[in-house]
Amino acid sequence: MSNKKHSIPVAAPALVGREKEYVLDCLETNWISSTGQYIGRFERAFAEFCGMPHAMSCSNGTVALHLALLALDIKPGDEVIVPTLTYVATANAVAYCGATPVFVDAETETWNLDPAQIAAKITPRTRGIIVVHVYGHPADMDPILVLAQQHGLFVIEDAAEAHGARYKGRIAGSMGHISTFSFYGNKIITTGEGGMVVTADAELARKVRLLKGQGMDPNRRYWFPVTGYNYRMTNIAAAIGLGQLERISWHLSRRREIAAGYTQRLSHCPQLLLPPETEWAHNAYWIYSVVLTDTCVMSRDDVMAHLAADGIETRPFFVPMHSLPMFATLARGEKFPVADRLAARGINLPSSASLSEEDQTFVCERLLTLVQG
Repeated sequence: MSNKKHSIPVAAPALVGREKEYVLDCLETNWISSTGQYIGRFERAFAEFCGMPHAMSCSNGTVALHLALLALDIKPGDEVIVPTLTYVATANAVAYCGATPVFVDAETETWNLDPAQIAAKITPRTRGIIVVHVYGHPADMDPILVLAQQHGLFVIEDAAEAHGARYKGRIAGSMGHISTFSFYGNKIITTGEGGMVVTADAELARKVRLLKGQGMDPNRRYWFPVTGYNYRMTNIAAAIGLGQLERISWHLSRRREIAAGYTQRLSHCPQLLLPPETEWAHNAYWIYSVVLTDTCVMSRDDVMAHLAADGIETRPFFVPMHSLPMFATLARGEKFPVADRLAARGINLPSSASLSEEDQTFVCERLLTLVQG
């Protein structure tokens, strides 16, 4: 048993910029709600970061997905292809529109949805594809974009976990018709709770802005031409986000440093499959994730329990969507072997930007002791 006197969280925000200064400015000027200078400043800065003309802030990453689907006019009866290995928000947002999520298995190389399996899932009701850059590694976008163009489908990038990740030099969130980000407290940069919708399409941007603000006409106060939603970000949240974004290079480099530290300490262990980084990708390493191989005799849950007893917080991989009660019938008994294996054997390790080298060494020592027997 370890004599560690503190716990090591799996994720925690690193507030290392001007966040406090900007939030105090909101308080001192009384601009604390969904209007104020920091909304526009954060949106413009994030659009520039993504190399895109339009970025619309919102209250969280889930509603960012919902807004993207609404702007694309997704309706009941439509089908949207999504990876089965993802956080539940991806599929939930499709269900909010009354549409049906259609699941695709992961690929072994990147853990993202397998482009080779998408074509078989396309039906006359298919409207689009949501691509999730899982755990910070970009999906293989080119074949997905080609397939979408051939079939007249939209592509949404769910880049909630992939701030700053790159695919063949292109930044995550700049390749689909519309893209979404999350700024939850455990993300690479955070606003506490918050999200962003990014697009190059001016009409989609107009729809998102209209829908997120209760559907109120921007040129006629209290005139609502459509049914809208209260999905706005607060000025205080945007102030935090701007402070974070101003230090985005530091946040991204810290994730890479932490990943390199784990890889150096764990790469010799045959009981662990380390996170991927293909030759065409730049992994953002939102969370450093490992998968237990068949040579590890201890179960994933037992490994996590022993680590927890030593004050090391970890998380399992996402439960695949086809396994969840509300979506299981949609899978119609289909097998998703890659996603199921990853989900059963995957562990997310502490990955905060503030993780110390001492704590990282301790995590690795304890993990290696457990999996090597």
